[in-house]
Amino acid sequence: MPAAIERVRVPGPVATLRTAAWYGDRGLTLHFPSAWELTVHSPVTPAPLGDAEIAARLRSPLGQPRIAELARGRSRPLIIVDDLNRPTPASRVLPALLRELAEAGVPARNVRILMAPGTHGAPPPGALAKKVGEPAAAACELHVHDCHGPVVKVGCTSFGTPVLVNPQVMESDLILGVGGIYPTQTAGFGGGVKLILGVLGFRSIANLHHRHRSVGWGSADTGSSFRRDLEEIASLVGLRASVVMLLDAHRDVVDLACGDPRTTHVGLHATKDLFRAPPPAADTRVVVANAYPNDLSLTFVRMKGMAPLGYAPAGASRVVIASCPEGLGFHGLFPFLNGPRHHAARMLAMRVPMLAHRPRELVRKLGRRLGREASSWLTRGRPSSAPAPPIWLYRPPAEGGAAASLPAAIPGMRAASSWDEILEAVRREQGGEQALKAELYVCTPLQWIG
Repeated sequence: MPAAIERVRVPGPVATLRTAAWYGDRGLTLHFPSAWELTVHSPVTPAPLGDAEIAARLRSPLGQPRIAELARGRSRPLIIVDDLNRPTPASRVLPALLRELAEAGVPARNVRILMAPGTHGAPPPGALAKKVGEPAAAACELHVHDCHGPVVKVGCTSFGTPVLVNPQVMESDLILGVGGIYPTQTAGFGGGVKLILGVLGFRSIANLHHRHRSVGWGSADTGSSFRRDLEEIASLVGLRASVVMLLDAHRDVVDLACGDPRTTHVGLHATKDLFRAPPPAADTRVVVANAYPNDLSLTFVRMKGMAPLGYAPAGASRVVIASCPEGLGFHGLFPFLNGPRHHAARMLAMRVPMLAHRPRELVRKLGRRLGREASSWLTRGRPSSAPAPPIWLYRPPAEGGAAASLPAAIPGMRAASSWDEILEAVRREQGGEQALKAELYVCTPLQWIG
């Protein structure tokens, strides 16, 4: 099936994007040099859903009864939502979801909402209200999971993963999830059972990431050991139903599925067709990746917003656009510039027993680590070889100057808040050549490259 991707030759060339997810979601117009040939890769998606259409999809679940039926006789329902590092606008579905519960006799004041940040840093004040909307935030009981806080052990999966979960989950009699389908490296894609990862203890999350091989960015392997392990965990803790949203390049909801957490990703293949984008062509000289709608912090921009840059031809200039309103950010498993002391050594010590059943892989990982350390020791004090050209980070100026600061020095990157400064840096990198072929990816975290 041909890729449903819009390849637009922009005559200006001018491109209009979005930036600053959760902090304005504002428009951004970029002007490129007149001699450039610019190709814009933008997904071709359906029109956004209205409130009535969202409610109708909730009333037509996949593989199970309506939530209103599941909730009858229940008194302590829990809704798990992802954090701001995921672009899911849970506020769009919460009103209809609360109406389903109310139809079953469960008032909003009895509903608890648990934000699921996994090992991400603690969300800032007001994050839950942004995620679920002011009405739901005012009506329901709100909680934020802490992977280092109290957890309850509910068992162990057949893969050997200990299941340590937030106590709120085990105190509830109906567990629902609200998330979205996005490409990821570890599990291939998010949605469905993957949401449960965000309310587990640190040891459980580390086991899931280090015990299994990564599936690959946007892989459709629904039978991977990572996802099967998650399905066991979801079953053990009682995740009963999930709502999965599909977003467009403006973070609007264009499709939605509700039902069995194991089946709500059935639209994955269609999603890949909608969001598939080709890698940059061999003669492309400038590759630009817009990290919206995962441009909350630099940590997650590096993880979610730069995939096309890895396909850039040798010598091409690479630019990522990201507002980073929360600054550097934090990921407890894969920190960038702000990891705890001895983090790498502790993670390695944790991984060794997990990989005991894969001795060849264990030997390879240990060998690579020892090799890096030996190389670092042997080359200490020697002149380094020419560094690779940096990735240019264009950070659009924040409205009102409210964005958190970034580190003064970012390894492998150079930051600027002037688009003209970025263009001038690219011109110098390309030897002053005027006519350059450029490719722009308008919503990189949502796009499958290949």
